[in-house]
Amino acid sequence: MSDARDIIEQLLKRSRGPRGPNGPRTITPNAPHISWKAVAVGLVALLVLWTATSSFYTVQPDERAVIKRFGRVIGVADPGWHLRMPFGVDGVMRVATERVLKQEFGFRSEQPERNRTQFSGNPDESLMLTGDLNIIQVEWVVQYRIEDPVKYLYSMRDATKTLRDLSESVMRRIVGNRIGSDVLTVGRIEIASSARDEIQAAMQRYDNGIKVITVQLQDVVPPTRVKPYFNEVNEARQTLERMVNDANKQANEAIPKAEGTAKRTVAEAEGYATERVNRARGDVAAFNSVLAEYKRAPEVTRTRLYLEALNKVLPKIGSVVVVQDGQTNPLPLLNLRDAQRLPQKPEASR
Repeated sequence: MSDARDIIEQLLKRSRGPRGPNGPRTITPNAPHISWKAVAVGLVALLVLWTATSSFYTVQPDERAVIKRFGRVIGVADPGWHLRMPFGVDGVMRVATERVLKQEFGFRSEQPERNRTQFSGNPDESLMLTGDLNIIQVEWVVQYRIEDPVKYLYSMRDATKTLRDLSESVMRRIVGNRIGSDVLTVGRIEIASSARDEIQAAMQRYDNGIKVITVQLQDVVPPTRVKPYFNEVNEARQTLERMVNDANKQANEAIPKAEGTAKRTVAEAEGYATERVNRARGDVAAFNSVLAEYKRAPEVTRTRLYLEALNKVLPKIGSVVVVQDGQTNPLPLLNLRDAQRLPQKPEASR
Protein backbone atom coordinates (compact mmCIF):
# COMPACT_ATOMS: atom_id res chain seq x y z
CA MET A 1 0.00 0.00 0.00
CA SER A 2 2.76 2.47 0.86
CA ASP A 3 4.57 1.71 -2.42
CA ALA A 4 1.40 2.39 -4.38
CA ARG A 5 0.86 5.70 -2.59
CA ASP A 6 4.44 6.78 -3.26
CA ILE A 7 4.09 6.06 -6.97
CA ILE A 8 0.78 7.98 -7.17
CA GLU A 9 2.28 10.99 -5.39
CA GLN A 10 5.26 11.02 -7.74
CA LEU A 11 2.94 10.91 -10.76
CA LEU A 12 0.82 13.77 -9.40
CA LYS A 13 3.90 15.91 -8.75
CA ARG A 14 5.08 15.38 -12.27
CA SER A 15 1.64 16.23 -13.66
CA ARG A 16 1.52 19.51 -11.73
CA GLY A 17 4.86 20.60 -13.15
CA PRO A 18 7.69 22.44 -11.43
CA ARG A 19 6.84 25.21 -9.05
CA GLY A 20 8.91 28.26 -8.25
CA PRO A 21 9.17 30.13 -4.99
CA ASN A 22 6.40 32.60 -6.00
CA GLY A 23 4.08 30.31 -7.87
CA PRO A 24 4.00 27.94 -10.83
CA ARG A 25 6.72 28.28 -13.37
CA THR A 26 6.03 28.43 -17.01
CA ILE A 27 6.53 25.18 -18.81
CA THR A 28 9.04 25.42 -21.50
CA PRO A 29 8.32 23.81 -24.83
CA ASN A 30 11.15 21.31 -24.29
CA ALA A 31 9.77 20.05 -20.87
CA PRO A 32 8.37 16.48 -20.85
CA HIS A 33 4.59 16.28 -20.91
CA ILE A 34 2.75 13.56 -18.90
CA SER A 35 -0.69 12.73 -20.17
CA TRP A 36 -3.62 11.87 -17.91
CA LYS A 37 -3.98 8.71 -19.88
CA ALA A 38 -0.66 7.37 -18.60
CA VAL A 39 -1.61 8.31 -15.06
CA ALA A 40 -4.88 6.42 -15.39
CA VAL A 41 -3.10 3.37 -16.76
CA GLY A 42 -0.69 3.41 -13.84
CA LEU A 43 -3.52 3.73 -11.36
CA VAL A 44 -5.38 0.85 -12.97
CA ALA A 45 -2.23 -1.27 -12.87
CA LEU A 46 -1.71 -0.50 -9.22
CA LEU A 47 -5.35 -1.29 -8.51
CA VAL A 48 -5.07 -4.63 -10.28
CA LEU A 49 -1.87 -5.45 -8.41
CA TRP A 50 -3.43 -4.55 -5.09
CA THR A 51 -6.50 -6.62 -5.89
CA ALA A 52 -4.38 -9.60 -6.85
CA THR A 53 -2.21 -9.43 -3.75
CA SER A 54 -5.14 -8.95 -1.37
CA SER A 55 -7.27 -11.71 -2.91
CA PHE A 56 -4.96 -14.63 -2.13
CA TYR A 57 -3.47 -15.97 1.10
CA THR A 58 -1.61 -19.07 2.22
CA VAL A 59 -2.10 -21.19 5.34
CA GLN A 60 0.89 -23.20 6.60
CA PRO A 61 0.59 -26.97 7.27
CA ASP A 62 0.59 -26.52 11.05
CA GLU A 63 -1.98 -23.71 10.99
CA ARG A 64 -5.64 -23.02 10.42
CA ALA A 65 -6.97 -19.63 9.40
CA VAL A 66 -10.07 -17.91 10.78
CA ILE A 67 -11.80 -15.85 8.07
CA LYS A 68 -13.69 -12.70 9.09
CA ARG A 69 -15.82 -10.55 6.79
CA PHE A 70 -16.46 -7.07 8.11
CA GLY A 71 -15.47 -8.38 11.57
CA ARG A 72 -17.78 -11.39 11.54
CA VAL A 73 -16.38 -14.95 11.43
CA ILE A 74 -17.54 -16.69 8.26
CA GLY A 75 -15.37 -19.84 8.28
CA VAL A 76 -12.12 -21.63 8.98
CA ALA A 77 -9.60 -22.39 6.24
CA ASP A 78 -7.42 -25.47 6.16
CA PRO A 79 -3.73 -25.46 5.15
CA GLY A 80 -3.13 -24.49 1.54
CA TRP A 81 -3.73 -21.65 -0.95
CA HIS A 82 -7.09 -19.81 -0.73
CA LEU A 83 -9.05 -16.87 -2.17
CA ARG A 84 -10.72 -14.06 -0.24
CA MET A 85 -12.49 -10.78 -0.79
CA PRO A 86 -9.91 -8.09 -1.58
CA PHE A 87 -9.33 -4.60 -0.20
CA GLY A 88 -9.46 -5.79 3.42
CA VAL A 89 -13.06 -6.97 3.26
CA ASP A 90 -12.04 -10.45 4.45
CA GLY A 91 -9.58 -10.60 7.32
CA VAL A 92 -7.41 -13.66 8.02
CA MET A 93 -6.15 -14.70 11.47
CA ARG A 94 -3.82 -17.68 11.51
CA VAL A 95 -3.72 -20.00 14.54
CA ALA A 96 -1.16 -22.83 15.09
CA THR A 97 -3.56 -25.71 15.71
CA GLU A 98 -1.20 -28.58 14.85
CA ARG A 99 1.67 -27.40 17.01
CA VAL A 100 2.22 -28.50 20.61
CA LEU A 101 2.59 -25.34 22.66
CA LYS A 102 3.84 -25.05 26.22
CA GLN A 103 3.68 -22.80 29.24
CA GLU A 104 6.62 -22.78 31.67
CA PHE A 105 6.16 -22.18 35.39
CA GLY A 106 8.97 -21.42 37.80
CA PHE A 107 11.53 -20.92 35.05
CA ARG A 108 11.89 -19.47 31.57
CA SER A 109 13.85 -20.99 28.70
CA GLU A 110 15.76 -18.25 26.94
CA GLN A 111 16.98 -18.09 23.36
CA PRO A 112 19.66 -20.71 22.70
CA GLU A 113 23.20 -19.47 22.39
CA ARG A 114 25.88 -21.68 20.88
CA ASN A 115 23.40 -24.57 20.60
CA ARG A 116 22.60 -24.43 24.32
CA THR A 117 19.29 -23.51 25.88
CA GLN A 118 19.63 -21.37 28.98
CA PHE A 119 17.08 -21.29 31.79
CA SER A 120 16.31 -18.55 34.26
CA GLY A 121 14.45 -19.14 37.52
CA ASN A 122 11.25 -17.45 38.64
CA PRO A 123 10.85 -18.00 42.41
CA ASP A 124 7.54 -16.13 42.56
CA GLU A 125 5.90 -19.00 40.70
CA SER A 126 7.96 -21.93 41.98
CA LEU A 127 7.92 -21.43 45.78
CA MET A 128 4.97 -23.29 47.35
CA LEU A 129 3.77 -24.25 50.81
CA THR A 130 3.05 -27.94 51.42
CA GLY A 131 0.50 -29.48 53.73
CA ASP A 132 3.06 -29.99 56.52
CA LEU A 133 4.07 -26.28 56.33
CA ASN A 134 7.29 -26.87 54.41
CA ILE A 135 8.42 -24.64 51.55
CA ILE A 136 9.54 -26.34 48.36
CA GLN A 137 10.41 -25.14 44.89
CA VAL A 138 8.29 -26.67 42.11
CA GLU A 139 8.94 -26.11 38.41
CA TRP A 140 6.57 -27.57 35.83
CA VAL A 141 5.51 -27.34 32.19
CA VAL A 142 2.00 -27.47 30.73
CA GLN A 143 1.85 -28.72 27.14
CA TYR A 144 -1.33 -27.98 25.21
CA ARG A 145 -2.78 -27.72 21.72
CA ILE A 146 -5.40 -25.46 20.19
CA GLU A 147 -8.26 -27.62 18.92
CA ASP A 148 -10.79 -24.94 17.94
CA PRO A 149 -9.23 -21.69 16.64
CA VAL A 150 -12.54 -19.77 16.69
CA LYS A 151 -13.20 -20.55 20.36
CA TYR A 152 -9.56 -19.86 21.19
CA LEU A 153 -9.75 -16.38 19.66
CA TYR A 154 -13.23 -15.25 20.65
CA SER A 155 -14.62 -17.32 23.55
CA MET A 156 -12.67 -15.27 26.09
CA ARG A 157 -10.39 -12.28 26.10
CA ASP A 158 -7.05 -14.06 26.69
CA ALA A 159 -7.21 -17.85 26.72
CA THR A 160 -3.46 -18.28 27.20
CA LYS A 161 -3.39 -16.09 30.32
CA THR A 162 -6.40 -17.97 31.67
CA LEU A 163 -4.51 -21.23 31.17
CA ARG A 164 -1.50 -19.86 33.06
CA ASP A 165 -3.50 -18.54 35.99
CA LEU A 166 -5.56 -21.70 36.29
CA SER A 167 -2.52 -23.97 36.06
CA GLU A 168 -0.72 -22.12 38.84
CA SER A 169 -3.82 -22.17 41.05
CA VAL A 170 -4.39 -25.92 40.54
CA MET A 171 -0.73 -26.79 41.18
CA ARG A 172 -0.59 -24.75 44.38
CA ARG A 173 -3.76 -26.37 45.69
CA ILE A 174 -2.56 -29.93 44.92
CA VAL A 175 0.87 -29.33 46.46
CA GLY A 176 -0.72 -27.65 49.50
CA ASN A 177 -2.78 -30.79 50.19
CA ARG A 178 0.27 -33.07 50.37
CA ILE A 179 3.23 -33.42 52.68
CA GLY A 180 6.61 -32.19 51.50
CA SER A 181 8.34 -35.58 51.40
CA ASP A 182 5.56 -36.98 49.22
CA VAL A 183 5.88 -34.13 46.74
CA LEU A 184 9.67 -34.46 46.61
CA THR A 185 9.79 -38.23 46.17
CA VAL A 186 7.01 -40.64 45.22
CA GLY A 187 4.08 -38.31 44.54
CA ARG A 188 5.37 -36.48 41.47
CA ILE A 189 3.63 -38.64 38.86
CA GLU A 190 0.31 -38.58 40.71
CA ILE A 191 0.52 -34.79 41.17
CA ALA A 192 1.19 -34.23 37.46
CA SER A 193 -1.68 -36.51 36.44
CA SER A 194 -4.15 -34.87 38.83
CA ALA A 195 -3.13 -31.38 37.68
CA ARG A 196 -3.58 -32.31 34.03
CA ASP A 197 -7.08 -33.72 34.62
CA GLU A 198 -8.23 -30.69 36.60
CA ILE A 199 -6.83 -28.15 34.15
CA GLN A 200 -8.40 -29.95 31.20
CA ALA A 201 -11.77 -30.13 32.96
CA ALA A 202 -11.62 -26.36 33.56
CA MET A 203 -10.74 -25.70 29.91
CA GLN A 204 -13.75 -27.74 28.84
CA ARG A 205 -16.02 -25.74 31.13
CA TYR A 206 -14.64 -22.49 29.74
CA ASP A 207 -15.03 -23.88 26.19
CA ASN A 208 -12.01 -21.94 24.93
CA GLY A 209 -10.74 -24.50 22.39
CA ILE A 210 -7.63 -25.54 24.38
CA LYS A 211 -6.76 -29.18 25.02
CA VAL A 212 -4.16 -29.92 27.70
CA ILE A 213 -1.88 -32.76 26.59
CA THR A 214 0.34 -33.26 29.62
CA VAL A 215 1.72 -31.66 32.77
CA GLN A 216 5.36 -32.43 33.57
CA LEU A 217 7.12 -31.65 36.83
CA GLN A 218 10.67 -30.55 36.05
CA ASP A 219 12.60 -29.77 39.25
CA VAL A 220 11.05 -30.33 42.67
CA VAL A 221 13.68 -29.31 45.23
CA PRO A 222 13.79 -27.57 48.59
CA PRO A 223 14.84 -23.91 48.72
CA THR A 224 18.54 -23.20 48.53
CA ARG A 225 18.84 -22.09 52.16
CA VAL A 226 17.47 -25.36 53.58
CA LYS A 227 18.85 -27.70 50.92
CA PRO A 228 21.84 -28.96 53.03
CA TYR A 229 19.54 -29.93 55.90
CA PHE A 230 17.14 -31.58 53.53
CA ASN A 231 20.01 -33.62 52.08
CA GLU A 232 20.95 -34.79 55.57
CA VAL A 233 17.37 -35.92 56.20
CA ASN A 234 17.34 -37.78 52.89
CA GLU A 235 20.63 -39.48 53.73
CA ALA A 236 19.23 -40.59 57.09
CA ARG A 237 16.12 -41.97 55.39
CA GLN A 238 18.21 -43.77 52.82
CA THR A 239 20.35 -45.27 55.59
CA LEU A 240 17.22 -46.43 57.39
CA GLU A 241 15.84 -47.99 54.22
CA ARG A 242 19.17 -49.70 53.55
CA MET A 243 19.28 -51.15 57.05
CA VAL A 244 15.69 -52.36 56.77
CA ASN A 245 16.48 -53.96 53.41
CA ASP A 246 19.57 -55.66 54.86
CA ALA A 247 17.53 -57.00 57.79
CA ASN A 248 14.87 -58.28 55.42
CA LYS A 249 17.57 -59.90 53.31
CA GLN A 250 19.08 -61.68 56.32
CA ALA A 251 15.63 -62.78 57.46
CA ASN A 252 14.82 -64.10 54.00
CA GLU A 253 18.07 -66.08 54.02
CA ALA A 254 17.89 -67.37 57.63
CA ILE A 255 14.22 -68.39 57.73
CA PRO A 256 14.34 -70.74 54.69
CA LYS A 257 17.61 -72.21 55.95
CA ALA A 258 16.12 -72.91 59.38
CA GLU A 259 13.00 -74.36 57.82
CA GLY A 260 15.13 -76.63 55.63
CA THR A 261 17.19 -77.79 58.63
CA ALA A 262 14.02 -78.50 60.60
CA LYS A 263 12.51 -80.47 57.74
CA ARG A 264 15.73 -82.46 57.32
CA THR A 265 15.85 -83.26 61.07
CA VAL A 266 12.21 -84.36 61.06
CA ALA A 267 12.82 -86.52 57.99
CA GLU A 268 15.87 -88.15 59.62
CA ALA A 269 13.90 -88.82 62.82
CA GLU A 270 11.03 -90.31 60.87
CA GLY A 271 13.47 -92.52 58.93
CA TYR A 272 15.17 -93.64 62.14
CA ALA A 273 11.82 -94.43 63.73
CA THR A 274 10.73 -96.40 60.68
CA GLU A 275 14.02 -98.32 60.71
CA ARG A 276 13.73 -99.18 64.43
CA VAL A 277 10.14 -100.30 64.01
CA ASN A 278 10.98 -102.49 61.01
CA ARG A 279 14.00 -103.94 62.84
CA ALA A 280 11.89 -104.70 65.88
CA ARG A 281 9.26 -106.33 63.72
CA GLY A 282 11.99 -108.41 62.05
CA ASP A 283 13.36 -109.47 65.45
CA VAL A 284 9.86 -110.40 66.59
CA ALA A 285 9.29 -112.45 63.44
CA ALA A 286 12.66 -114.22 63.89
CA PHE A 287 11.92 -114.94 67.54
CA ASN A 288 8.50 -116.30 66.68
CA SER A 289 9.98 -118.60 64.03
CA VAL A 290 12.62 -119.86 66.49
CA LEU A 291 9.94 -120.36 69.12
CA ALA A 292 7.87 -122.42 66.74
CA GLU A 293 10.87 -124.61 65.91
CA TYR A 294 11.69 -124.92 69.59
CA LYS A 295 8.22 -126.18 70.34
CA ARG A 296 8.58 -128.82 67.66
CA ALA A 297 12.08 -130.04 68.65
CA PRO A 298 13.37 -128.46 71.82
CA GLU A 299 16.66 -130.39 72.07
CA VAL A 300 17.62 -129.89 68.44
CA THR A 301 16.76 -126.24 68.56
CA ARG A 302 18.64 -125.70 71.81
CA THR A 303 21.75 -127.42 70.41
CA ARG A 304 21.59 -125.41 67.19
CA LEU A 305 21.28 -122.16 69.06
CA TYR A 306 24.18 -123.13 71.27
CA LEU A 307 26.38 -123.94 68.33
CA GLU A 308 25.44 -120.76 66.51
CA ALA A 309 26.33 -118.74 69.59
CA LEU A 310 29.69 -120.46 69.84
CA ASN A 311 30.32 -119.83 66.15
CA LYS A 312 29.78 -116.10 66.69
CA VAL A 313 31.69 -115.79 69.98
CA LEU A 314 34.71 -118.09 69.71
CA PRO A 315 36.37 -116.37 66.69
CA LYS A 316 36.51 -113.16 68.70
CA ILE A 317 38.13 -114.45 71.91
CA GLY A 318 41.63 -115.09 70.49
CA SER A 319 43.86 -118.09 71.59
CA VAL A 320 42.47 -120.82 73.85
CA VAL A 321 44.87 -123.01 75.94
CA VAL A 322 44.29 -125.83 78.39
CA VAL A 323 46.61 -126.13 81.40
CA GLN A 324 46.79 -129.29 83.49
CA ASP A 325 46.85 -129.10 87.24
CA GLY A 326 50.32 -128.56 88.65
CA GLN A 327 51.91 -127.60 85.33
CA THR A 328 52.89 -124.20 84.09
CA ASN A 329 53.40 -124.98 80.43
CA PRO A 330 50.22 -124.52 78.50
CA LEU A 331 49.31 -127.15 76.01
CA PRO A 332 47.68 -125.86 72.84
CA LEU A 333 44.49 -127.71 72.39
CA LEU A 334 42.63 -125.87 69.69
CA ASN A 335 43.78 -123.40 67.09
CA LEU A 336 40.67 -121.26 67.07
CA ARG A 337 42.24 -118.48 65.01
CA ASP A 338 42.62 -120.85 62.09
CA ALA A 339 39.02 -121.90 62.55
CA GLN A 340 37.92 -118.51 61.22
CA ARG A 341 39.64 -119.24 57.92
CA LEU A 342 38.09 -122.70 57.49
CA PRO A 343 34.94 -122.87 55.39
CA GLN A 344 31.87 -123.49 57.46
CA LYS A 345 29.71 -126.46 56.65
CA PRO A 346 26.16 -125.74 55.66
CA GLU A 347 23.60 -126.52 58.29
CA ALA A 348 21.65 -129.64 58.00
CA SER A 349 18.26 -129.22 56.47
CA ARG A 350 15.48 -129.42 58.86
